[in-house]
Amino acid sequence: MNVLKFGSASLATADKMKDVANIVAKERNNIIVLSSIRGTAEALTEVSEYLYKKNQEGAIEIINRLEKWYRDFVQALFDTEEGRREANSIVSDKFDYIRTFTKDLFTLFEERVVMAQSELLSSELFHLYLKEKNVNAALIPALEYMRTDKNSVPDPIFIKDNLSNLLDAAKNADLYITQGYICRNTYGEIDDLRKGGSDFTASLVGVAVGADEVQIWADADIMQNNDPRYVKGTSAIPHLNFDEAAELAYFGAKILHPSSILPAKLADIRVCLKNIKHPDAQGTIISNETESAVIKAVAAKDNITVINIKSGKMLLAHGFLRRVMEVFESYQTSIDMLATSEIGISLTIDNDHNIQLILDDLKKYGTVSVDNDMVIISVIGNLGSDNNSFVSNILNSVDGIPIRMISFGGSKYNFSFLISRKYKEETLQILNDKLFN
Repeated sequence: MNVLKFGSASLATADKMKDVANIVAKERNNIIVLSSIRGTAEALTEVSEYLYKKNQEGAIEIINRLEKWYRDFVQALFDTEEGRREANSIVSDKFDYIRTFTKDLFTLFEERVVMAQSELLSSELFHLYLKEKNVNAALIPALEYMRTDKNSVPDPIFIKDNLSNLLDAAKNADLYITQGYICRNTYGEIDDLRKGGSDFTASLVGVAVGADEVQIWADADIMQNNDPRYVKGTSAIPHLNFDEAAELAYFGAKILHPSSILPAKLADIRVCLKNIKHPDAQGTIISNETESAVIKAVAAKDNITVINIKSGKMLLAHGFLRRVMEVFESYQTSIDMLATSEIGISLTIDNDHNIQLILDDLKKYGTVSVDNDMVIISVIGNLGSDNNSFVSNILNSVDGIPIRMISFGGSKYNFSFLISRKYKEETLQILNDKLFN
C-alpha cells in the first residue's frame, strides 16, 4: 500500500483534477490524501478576516463568489447530469453551512471549522468524480481518525487504531480518499496540523498503515540541484537522504516542509516527490540511505538580516552568549547562523517581525548594528567524509564573491555561507558550473 498526497496546485482546475484521477486509478489499495483546491483556503481566510471584524456583508460577498466558482468547476469536471446534480448538492450544503457562521460570534474555533470546509469540498468532489468514472473508492473522514494531543502533537496510537477500523469497514474498496491538514484536537474540536499539514497527514497515514512509500505529488518540477529560476543547466536530484532533504527544504526548496516527513523518516518509509505533469518519471526518492561524499544541491535563503553585537566590557564574560540568546527566545525568533569572537557576536535571522524590540533589548549588552538584504547560500550533501576537499572546492569556486559568514560542522549535510543579495544569482550559477558541470 502506498500513500499519495496531492497539493492544492495539483487540484487547481477541473482538468488537473481529472489528471489526478487518472494517476490514482492506475493502482489499487492506495490511500489518497488531498489538499484543498487552490484558492479556496485563501478565500476562506479572507472570509474569516471579515467575520472577525463583524463585516458580514463583506464575508457573504466572498462566499457567494467562491460558491459560483465551484459551480463552474463542477460543470467542467463532471460529464453526466447526475454527477453534476450530486456535486452541486455537495457545494450547496458546504456553502450554506459556511453562511451559518456569518450570524453569530466568530472566534478561532469557528474559523477552523470554516477553513476545514476547503479540504472537505475537494475530497468529496474528487470521490464523487471517481464514482462517475466507475472507480470503487471509499471516503475516509480525517476528522474521525486524525487527532492531536493537548500539546498539538499528533497522537499516533489513536490515528493508527481509528484509521485501521475505518479501512477495515471499507475493505472492499479499490482506493481510499481522505483529507489532508485537518484534524481534531484532544477536546474533539476541529483543528489543523499547522505548517506542511497535508504532507504531514500523508506521512502520519503512511506510518499508521505501514505503507511501502509516501508520494508527494505537486504541479511543479521535482527537486532540482539548484534554483532553475536563476540558474541555467540545473538537473533533477534522483535521491536524497532524509537529513539532506530537510536541509534543502529549510534553506531553499519549498516543495515540502521539513517536519512533514519526520514520521516517515523515523519509520524508515521512503518518500517520493513526483510531478503530475510527468507521472511516469521516477521523481526524487527520499530515504534513510546515504551516498557518501556527494554534493546533491545548492540552495539560497533570502531576506536574511544580520545582527552584530559588539561589547568590550563583556570581553570573555561568562553568560554573555546566554543573555543574547535569551533575547531572541523571548521574541520567538529563530537564528540561522552564528559566529562569535572575543569581542562580539554576529548572527542571522529570517524573521524581522520583532526586529526593533530585539535591537532595543540587545543594546543593554553592547553596540548593535544591522545589515539587511542578505542571502544564505547552502551546499547540501553528505559532506562529512574525513578525506574530502569539499570546503576548499566550494570556497575556491566563489573566490571573487565577498563572504560575510561561514557555517560548517553543525550538520555534516550542509555547508553555508552568507553573502549580499546582489551576488546571489552570480554565486548560484558559479556553484552550479563548478560543482555539477
